[in-house]
Amino acid sequence: MSLQKIPDILPMTPGDHADFAAMMRRTPGVVLRTADGYAATQRYLERNPGLSFVARPADGEGIVGCAMAGHDGRRGYLQHVMVDPDYRHLGLARTMVDHCLVALLEAGIEKVHLDTLATNHDAHRFWQHLGWDDRRNEIVKFSRVLVEDSNA
Repeated sequence: MSLQKIPDILPMTPGDHADFAAMMRRTPGVVLRTADGYAATQRYLERNPGLSFVARPADGEGIVGCAMAGHDGRRGYLQHVMVDPDYRHLGLARTMVDHCLVALLEAGIEKVHLDTLATNHDAHRFWQHLGWDDRRNEIVKFSRVLVEDSNA
């Protein structure tokens, strides 16, 4: 693919949802869940304004990167950080993550967590390269699905 220009990094809006879901479907190591539907994404963005970003190519067609961030008032969380394979190694993920972290710090959040799938070794290498620590062996994460949907 011939890239004429590094994609623009823009705040994510609910209007990006269709492109976001399409990107999740085509990105290796990412799972599109029921909880990633339009209404839930809109709620997330409204509860966490200005904390999530997308990378949109110059032609404006679709998105080629995404980094969503939010917080609970004490801790921040990064979610759905992904870059289209054809646009990797341009610094997009790092730039979007930096945007998220600056916005979280401006919101008073001093510590940020993220989760990856255990089998997504590319993601593990990426986060370690950026200086993230995966040695939190004192924490055990529990989850509970509140609906009858194994993909929630």
